[in-house]
Amino acid sequence: MAGPRRRTVRDLRRNNRATVLSKLYFDGPLSRQELGPLTALSSGSISNVVAELVADGLVEEAGSVDSDGGRPRTLLRVAPGSGHVVGVDVGETRVRVELFDLSLSELARVDAPLPDATPDGTYDAHEVVRLIAGGLTQVLAGTDVTPASLIGVGIGVPGIVDASGPAGAVVHGQTIGWEAVPLEAMLRAPGELPQEIPLFVDNGAKTLGRAEMWFGAGRGARNAVITLIGSGVGACVIADGVPYQGSSSSAGEWGHTVLRVGGRPCRCGARGCLEAYVGAEALLERWREAGGDRTSPDEEGALAELLADPGPAAAELLDDTAEFLGAGIADLVNLFNPERIVVGGWAGLLLGPRLIEPVRRAAAAYALRHPFAQTTVELGRLGADAVTVGAATLPLARFLETGGSGRERIVSGAS
Repeated sequence: MAGPRRRTVRDLRRNNRATVLSKLYFDGPLSRQELGPLTALSSGSISNVVAELVADGLVEEAGSVDSDGGRPRTLLRVAPGSGHVVGVDVGETRVRVELFDLSLSELARVDAPLPDATPDGTYDAHEVVRLIAGGLTQVLAGTDVTPASLIGVGIGVPGIVDASGPAGAVVHGQTIGWEAVPLEAMLRAPGELPQEIPLFVDNGAKTLGRAEMWFGAGRGARNAVITLIGSGVGACVIADGVPYQGSSSSAGEWGHTVLRVGGRPCRCGARGCLEAYVGAEALLERWREAGGDRTSPDEEGALAELLADPGPAAAELLDDTAEFLGAGIADLVNLFNPERIVVGGWAGLLLGPRLIEPVRRAAAAYALRHPFAQTTVELGRLGADAVTVGAATLPLARFLETGGSGRERIVSGAS
C-alpha cells in the first residue's frame, strides 16, 4: 500500500503563497507586519512571499498607515486588474454572462433570453451552450482580456451537477428536462468555448450560497443555509464553513421536500413540494387560479404586479406563501441547526420586504424553540446578480487556493 505523499518545497511555497494571497483578498489591505500573526508565517517567509506576489503582478501597494513611533507601514492588496474571471447564470428565463476583475467588480454584462421550453418542459441544452459561448465573446469584445488570459469561467445551472466522470460536468435538471446533459463536453465542442479556458460548473443555488458566504449576508457564519427562490427553489447548506454536497452532489434540493402529502403537482413530477407553493412559477399559477390578472410577459414583472395587487385574494395568497415558506425554513432549522438562514434569489428578494416578518413568525411556530432561538433569518444582500457573482468565485477560489496559479486544468465542479 502506498504511503502518504511527501510534501515538497514546491508544495510549501505554494501553500505559503495561497495563505498570504487569501488573507490579503478577504481581509486586506494589510501590512507585512499584520500578515505575520494573521498567517502564522515568519517575517522572512512573509517578505519572500510578498516579493514573489508583487513581482508576479498579483499584489500591489495600497497606501500606508502610521505606526507607533516608527516608519509608516505600507499596505498591500490583491491587484484587481491582475486577473479576470467570468460568471454565468443559466436561469430558467435567460442566460446572464458577466466579466469581472479580481475584486469582482463588473466590467461587462450580457443578458440573453432563453427560448420557450418545449411542451414537455424541456429547455434546449444546445441553445444554452450557444448563448454561453456568444455571451463570452460579447463581454470580452472591446477589452484587452483574451480567452487565454482568463483565470476561468464559472457556470451556475439549475439541477444536480455530477463532475465525477471523464467527460466533466454532467447536469441532471429534472425540472427543466435535462437528463444527464454533458454540459462541459458540449461547451468544449469545436466552435464553442476555447479549449484553454478552465471551466467550473455547479448548481446555481450553491454558487449563490458561496457569494453570500464570501461577500453578503452569510459572511462570518460557520453553519448557514443560503436559499434561492426564483422560478424554482433550492438551497446551499454550509456545514462548518464548507458547502455540504452529499454523496452525489445533490444535497440542497430543498424545493423538493414535501410540505403537503398529495398536494399541488410540482415540476419534478411529485406532489406537495415546497417549490409548488413558493417558487415564482407556481406562485403566479396560484394567483391566476385565484383570479389574478397579470399583464407582464415575464415572471419578474408579473410577481411585482402580484405584490402591488391590493385585492384580498392577492393578500391571502401572499399570507399563505409566507406560512409555507416559514414552514420550509423551520425544516431547515430542525434538520441542520444553522446559525443563519439567508433568503435569496430574485423572487426571494422581491417578496422579502413584504413577507420576511410573517415568514419569521411562521418559522418560529413550526421550528423547535431551542434551535430557532439560535438562528437568524435574513434577506440576501447581493441582489439578483448573486448567482453570477457566485459562479465567478468558482475559478477565483481555485486561483486563491493555488497561490495565484489557478490557470492549471481543473476538474469541473465546486471545490
